[in-house]
Amino acid sequence: MRNLLVILVLLATQGLFHAAQAQPGGYSTTDKKAIKLYESGNSCMQMRKWDCAYSEFTKAAAADERFIEPRIMLAEIAERQDKDAEAIARYREVMAISPRFFLAAQLHLADLEFKVGQYAEAEKNYRAYLQQEQEPQRKARARLGLANCAFAAEAIQHPVPFEPKNLGPNVNSADPEYYPCITADDGTIIFTRRVKAPEIPIYGQQEDFYVSHRGVDGNWQPATGVPVVNTRAFNEGAGTLSPDGRFIIFTKCAIEDGSYGGDLRGLGSCDLFISRRVGERWSMPENLGRPVNSAHWETQPSLASDGRTLYYIRGMVAQDGIKSMDIYTCTLQDDGTWSKPEKLGDNVNTPYQEESVQIHPDGRTLYFSSNGHPGFGGLDIFVSRKQDDGSWGKPQNLGYPINSGADENSLLVSAGGELAYFASDRPGGEGDLDLYSFELPEAVRPTPVSYIKGHVTDKTDGKPVEADVELFDLTTGKLATGAYSDPKTGEFLVCLPTGRSYALNASSEGYLFYSANYDVSSATSKEPVTLEVPLSPLVSGSVIALRNIFFNTASYELLPASHAELDKLVHLLKSNPSLRIELSGHTDNVGADAANLKLSDDRARAARDYVVAQGIDAARITAKGYGETKPVASNDTEEGRAQNRRTEVMVL
Repeated sequence: MRNLLVILVLLATQGLFHAAQAQPGGYSTTDKKAIKLYESGNSCMQMRKWDCAYSEFTKAAAADERFIEPRIMLAEIAERQDKDAEAIARYREVMAISPRFFLAAQLHLADLEFKVGQYAEAEKNYRAYLQQEQEPQRKARARLGLANCAFAAEAIQHPVPFEPKNLGPNVNSADPEYYPCITADDGTIIFTRRVKAPEIPIYGQQEDFYVSHRGVDGNWQPATGVPVVNTRAFNEGAGTLSPDGRFIIFTKCAIEDGSYGGDLRGLGSCDLFISRRVGERWSMPENLGRPVNSAHWETQPSLASDGRTLYYIRGMVAQDGIKSMDIYTCTLQDDGTWSKPEKLGDNVNTPYQEESVQIHPDGRTLYFSSNGHPGFGGLDIFVSRKQDDGSWGKPQNLGYPINSGADENSLLVSAGGELAYFASDRPGGEGDLDLYSFELPEAVRPTPVSYIKGHVTDKTDGKPVEADVELFDLTTGKLATGAYSDPKTGEFLVCLPTGRSYALNASSEGYLFYSANYDVSSATSKEPVTLEVPLSPLVSGSVIALRNIFFNTASYELLPASHAELDKLVHLLKSNPSLRIELSGHTDNVGADAANLKLSDDRARAARDYVVAQGIDAARITAKGYGETKPVASNDTEEGRAQNRRTEVMVL
């Protein structure tokens, strides 16, 4: 979160202003007056009296035109105060007097020249510095500087389209807004706002969540605070929403005493917490615990659309500042625990800072900010794509002017992939950092993603049901994503990459599970799949069609894509030991009646054999074929015939 970033950056720069205090062999002057003025300036520096230090160092430099040390300190003060032109002039003075007296001066000079767009001069100084410096970390920094020069000079000549639009006064305010997260249907946005809080000592401000919903006219409605999740005196922010907006994982930075209810204690300086929305009410946040959180600093989470894979930033904080900020990932396992977090490889993480990570709902496109890859020197936004072997590809800079010499982060890309959101303090906003949207250039867009929006109900009375909804990729048989329907409304929403077919299973205690399959090759984020999911109570006579049981034409050999559905049936039978069922096979009217009857009977028995092989007593399952005698649709159309070719389960 922004407050913390400011603090940690200050920690990381401590000691910078003492670089010229202890040169071997004494001072570069013998003028006693100049030395006295210089030492007086040092005393002012130690007391953080910057004006006093600046005055004394200026007098010391004037007393001897070849006195290097006060010029170094004046350059560093100017650099700290973002007076780039003055800092450059001072460092050039140092280099003119003695290029080898303080080698780091040339590196600082190159960094500043790069910052103001003097790429040729910066490149010259980086190269000269590399010929003299031996310290590995500084050499790595100079090599990155050279790469930045080459990238920036080229990128500015080929700008990408970029027309940011302010989200308006219903979202933005005079206070800073940043770190947006949004639902897959682009209908709800939650973001962090830093607000005034006089009751908080030292800072007098805190970070809270605000939420805005898109109205029927397409405009954002007035943002409101998020109750329960927000507290009166501590920082909450940098959140990530599940695609349906019913779970939020976020950063919380404080150890609380429980006075707000629940256990909000932290393991480190900042931890990740989770809260669940039921209807319009949020649950008391819970710490995700170890191994996700640690004694270090965890922040800026991003939850994948499968609802199980989490990406986030872990900062290793020490007394002398941040040792590293890297992207980690872990997975929610079947037993409800999180796997051991793993740091993403060197293709993504660098020895420098990585922040503001987002895994797009396509599950394969990663956006993040970094100052360790070739760019414009500060934090730039990059995209990396997951390869077939699970590794991450070479990051691509989003280009100029999306990236610039300033720090860019807080990027969020919509499920559709065309629209991106980010935070900026550019002129013309509502005040300080505001949230903006812009159309993302095609070259850095993710795989298009659509979503299924559904409604789970009791088939007998139409009342909403809380159900576990899972979708399996029919090509791989693997779980693609999952969600829980809202117990108050029965609604659910899941995100899916387009161009594939999926098997849907919805299950709830006391009900037969629901089965369907969908081809979303033509679906888009603007025209998603919507469906009703009626669950049949687990009573005698209830029937469901297993729509994801597959055979080759005229064959009763089960295809591998059928296993996920049959495994659901196995789980249902194991969870209900007294349950007895009939598995029935049905065909369309194509072909001879006798052949269809035999084929349907063989297919029903094949399904039963699979279930029995998983440990279910064969006496609990009757298998029977009905051929073409029980159609559920007309056989005059291919669509109707496809519905008639089915395997059913009936509760006995």
